Amino acid sequence: MQQIRFVLNDETVVIDSISPTTTLLDWLRETKRLTGTKEGCGEGDCGACTVLVGKVIDGNLIYRSVNACIRFVPSLSATHVVTIEHLAGPNGVLTPIQQALADLHGSQCGFCTPGIVMSLYALLMENPAPSRAEIEIALQGNLCRCTGYESIFRAVEATAADMASATPDRLTLTRERIITTLNDLKPKRTIRIFHGQQRSIIPFNTSDLADAYATEPNAVIVAGATDVGLWVTKQMRQLSPVIFINHLTELQTIEETDDKVRLGAVVTYTQAQNVLAKSFPALGKLLIRIGGQQVRNMGTIGGNVANGSPIGDTPPALIALDATVTLRSRNGARSLPLEDYFIEYGKQARESGEFVEALEIPTLAEDEFYAIYKISKRRDEDISALCGAFKLKLDASGNVASIRIAFGGMAGTPKRATNTEAFLTGKPWNEATVNAARAELAKDYQPLSDWRASADYRMLAAQNLLTRLLLETSGEKASLERYAMLEAGE
Repeated sequence: MQQIRFVLNDETVVIDSISPTTTLLDWLRETKRLTGTKEGCGEGDCGACTVLVGKVIDGNLIYRSVNACIRFVPSLSATHVVTIEHLAGPNGVLTPIQQALADLHGSQCGFCTPGIVMSLYALLMENPAPSRAEIEIALQGNLCRCTGYESIFRAVEATAADMASATPDRLTLTRERIITTLNDLKPKRTIRIFHGQQRSIIPFNTSDLADAYATEPNAVIVAGATDVGLWVTKQMRQLSPVIFINHLTELQTIEETDDKVRLGAVVTYTQAQNVLAKSFPALGKLLIRIGGQQVRNMGTIGGNVANGSPIGDTPPALIALDATVTLRSRNGARSLPLEDYFIEYGKQARESGEFVEALEIPTLAEDEFYAIYKISKRRDEDISALCGAFKLKLDASGNVASIRIAFGGMAGTPKRATNTEAFLTGKPWNEATVNAARAELAKDYQPLSDWRASADYRMLAAQNLLTRLLLETSGEKASLERYAMLEAGE
C-alpha cells in the first residue's frame, strides 16, 4: 500500500496523502493538537521543538532527540515518535527528570522546558550517569534564557543519583511491543505518496533509489534535512518530488580496516562520532561542534558533502585526509578524490542520476600530524566563518616531507591551498618558513566578505591558523584552557 506508517506515542498512524515538506512540528501541533512541542526558531537551533524518534537498528530500539521543526513527516516510516505528552505516566506521574526539574527550579517561563526534558530523557536512557561535560553536550541544541543551566545540571545529576531506584518508565515497559510493531510496519517495497501535484518517494533499497533518481533526476534527495529543512522553513520553497533516504540501511554502514574508514552516505554525525574520534581525534572534536545533539542525530556526513556548501565543516577536514567519494547511479558506481567533487559554487561533479553512496578516509600514519581549526562567533551551534584542516609529515631532519591544507569558507567551494603546500614542501618547519608561507595563502584564496566575516579577517585568520599549526607541532601549548572540561569529557 502507498502509505507512510509509524507510531506516534501509543498510536499507530497511517498516512496516504501528505506534502513532502510538511514538518513534524506543524503536523504535531496543527493536525494532532500536541502543542507541548513548541515552535521556536524553525531552523534546529533552539531545541524547543525537540521530540524523540526511535527506530529498530540491529534488533535494538534506539531513540534519538531530533528537531521536529526541520524533520519532514514522510521520513518517519517505521519509526516511533515520542512527544512530551507521552512521558508522564497514565496518572500524571512525572518521570524522574521532569520531577527533578520541577523540584530544583529548572524551569521558569517553561517554553523551552519540554524540549529540554526530551533531550535529557534521551541522554539518561543511553547514559544513566552522565558527567557534567556529557550533560553540556546533550544540551548544546537547547536554549534556556530564563533559568540558566546550573539548576538544570543539578536536576540531571539528582536524577542520575536516583536512577537505580526509579520506577521503570513507559518507554522501558513498552520497548518489546514497540519493536514488534515497528518491524511489522517496515515497508516491503518502494512507497510513493501523492499530495496534489507533490510527490514523496521512499525507496525500498539502494537499487530502487538509483532507479528513482534516474527517472527523476531533478528530485531533491533528503537524508537528515538539517539543510533542506531550512529551504522550507526559511526560504518557503516548494519541493517535489522528494526522495527520502534516511532509512536505507545499505547507506548506514561503517567499515574500519587498517588503512581506511568507509562511511555510508547516510551515517549520521552521532553514529560516526566514536569511530572517527578513535582514528582521527581532531575530526571527532570537530563533530561535537557541528550543530546541537539533535542536528547531529539527524545530519549526515554524506549530506554535508553532497550539498556542496563552501562552509560545510567536514569537506575541508576530509580533503586534508585525502578522502575519496563514491558516486552511484543506475549505471554503476565510480570513485573520485573528494577535492575533485567540488567544481564551483553550486556545482558538483555528479552526472545526472548520480548520488553520493559512500566516503572513504585513509587512516593516518603514526608520523602524520592532523589538525582542524573551526573559527566561529560561538563555540557551539554556529556556522563557520572559516574552517581549516592540515595534515603534516616531517622528515628526520625536521623538513616538511608532505603537507595537505584545505579550507572551507575561503572560496566558492572547499579548496586545497596547493600553492602554500608546494612552497612548504621540502623546507625546514620553523618560524621563518611559516612566516614566508603566510603570503602564499593569498595566492590560493580570494575570500569574500559577508555577515559572518570580512575578507581581510578570513585571510588573517587563515594565516594565523598556519602559525598555530607550527606552534602545536613545535611543543607549545596553543589550546585554550577554558575548554579543558569539555575535552576531558569526550
